Amino acid sequence: MLLRLFGVEMSEQAAIAAEALIIALAVFGISALVLYFLIPVLRAKKIGQTIYELGPAWHGNKQGTPTMGGIGFIPPFLLVLAAFSVIYLIKAGAAQSKALIPMALALLLGVCNAAIGFIDDYCKLLKKQNQGLTAWQKLLLQLVFAGAYVAMMAITGNLSTDLVIPFTEITIKLGWLAYPVYIIIIAGFVNATNLTDGIDGLAGSITAVVSLFLAVMAVIGGDGMLGAISAALLGAVCAFLIYNHHPARVFMGDTGSLFIGGVLMGCAFMAHMEVAVIVAGFVYIVEMLSSLFQILYFKLTHGKRLFKMAPLHHHFEKCGWSEKKIVAVFSAVTAMLCVIASLIVIF
Repeated sequence: MLLRLFGVEMSEQAAIAAEALIIALAVFGISALVLYFLIPVLRAKKIGQTIYELGPAWHGNKQGTPTMGGIGFIPPFLLVLAAFSVIYLIKAGAAQSKALIPMALALLLGVCNAAIGFIDDYCKLLKKQNQGLTAWQKLLLQLVFAGAYVAMMAITGNLSTDLVIPFTEITIKLGWLAYPVYIIIIAGFVNATNLTDGIDGLAGSITAVVSLFLAVMAVIGGDGMLGAISAALLGAVCAFLIYNHHPARVFMGDTGSLFIGGVLMGCAFMAHMEVAVIVAGFVYIVEMLSSLFQILYFKLTHGKRLFKMAPLHHHFEKCGWSEKKIVAVFSAVTAMLCVIASLIVIF
């Protein structure tokens, strides 16, 4: 896209792939450098994780590990995409600025959710306990931002209210009902990414797989904006994984995990791939559902547990799986789901 505007002779798909690679490498390099200098600062300021008392006993050695690592990859992510947007506007002209609106709104959705996470992380650090904002406070803010996002997408003409049933030619016209459904889906998915961030490297690894899927779909579909934002996210989480793989030297905190959820949902709606992204990121959703079912079952049975511990990754820990094994298996399952999601998009 941009390369062709600069007069480089190549196909549209090749140009999008090359730009995506450049963006991913740029975000990766800057984020890795920022995190390298940020982690000692977080440690010196004693901005460390407080481990939940009822969590797995072997998580005790994670106590004090620097958190809020999301602030190390979010600014580079935004900086590179801002540069991309400025160059695009200069080369394509103001008349083409509408093409940037869905991406800008996706970034705004990510940043707003990151702000919720930042407030939550800040509260945890001040109180020196593993609880910040209440669940209802976070959910209310997430619903408000999701509603604002859906409204702006609709006003700018970038939101479809038609639901296409995968692998069929059936289209369901949701009409006004689409808006509350979309708001709930966005808030739910964002919460799901947050709950997935529970062991070293898990959320980052799953996000890397889903981001790669989106980048590949962008190249195949000739969507330069989707290619740019998904590549930036891929570069950001890969840089973070350098420091977050087991044993983790830093955690992303709610700041980072909520940002990821917001960006992924923004990508889904800007590319009209809502169903495909939900399928690709279904591991996130299973993590959230495991927590929900655990709570419901506990209340209905007056104290019995459906899982040994929720979210699901903790259940497997209790079953004796290592963190590395859980990350590997969950990432492999995500990769298989991405193949299914790609079939939904292509066919």
